[in-house]
Amino acid sequence: MDPTLTAILLGIVEGLTEFIPVSSTGHLILATELFGYDANQWAMFNVVIQLGAILAVVVQYWGTFWRAGIGVLRLEARGLAFLRNILLAFLPSAVLGLALKDYIDIMLGSPSVVAWALIVGGIAILGIEKVAKSGPYQEVADLPARQALGVGFAQCCAMIPGVSRSGATIMGALAMGINRKTAAEFSFFLAVPTMIGASTLEFIDKGDQLTGGGHVGWSELGIGFVVSFFVALAVIRMFVAYVSRSGFAPFAWYRIVIGIFAVAWLALR
Repeated sequence: MDPTLTAILLGIVEGLTEFIPVSSTGHLILATELFGYDANQWAMFNVVIQLGAILAVVVQYWGTFWRAGIGVLRLEARGLAFLRNILLAFLPSAVLGLALKDYIDIMLGSPSVVAWALIVGGIAILGIEKVAKSGPYQEVADLPARQALGVGFAQCCAMIPGVSRSGATIMGALAMGINRKTAAEFSFFLAVPTMIGASTLEFIDKGDQLTGGGHVGWSELGIGFVVSFFVALAVIRMFVAYVSRSGFAPFAWYRIVIGIFAVAWLALR
């Protein structure tokens, strides 16, 4: 496939799936099999387009990040509470991610793990949505520390490719009685340090691909970054409004259907 077209398609896949509970990593792994490109050659590209998605969160919630940052500098209670909750939620995955990185890399090479995780994750979303009782809307700074830490432990489930980072954090939040909109926004904010941390590790491991040792050019990197940014920005704006009204069941059924097709397709190859 033409590299430019591959860059556009992968940018769209990343932007569409990073912040909804369907697993962007899982979709990129399955895209490797579907489009037939060499995943190793495009490994650094996948890191770069994730940074495009991160930038979309920062742009969409610039006011929130600015107020929190000023609050931290001024040692104001709300700014410090926002930072505390983000750091508490980030900590479990940071520790376990470093400890289990080799095992995670092995799972990332398995499309079958992704396919089954999509199915199991979809069933879990349906179950949690049925029993969870959503509380009133709160800003992330208003959440107690124990709930922030609980969301952090839930995020660790996303180390299994196909589980979905956003799905794990949002469902973990819902299971603790956090409002749907609050859960979605917390997941967006938590994505920033989590994805920057994961991207940093990838840059350390595969940075030579940006200095002449890779197979993907700067034009493809730029195209993928821009496409991912704009698609993710649109998704973020629509997603919060949608789930506040309608919930997560459509995403769960999508996961189950795609997972079943992936299992069948991988078995018949």
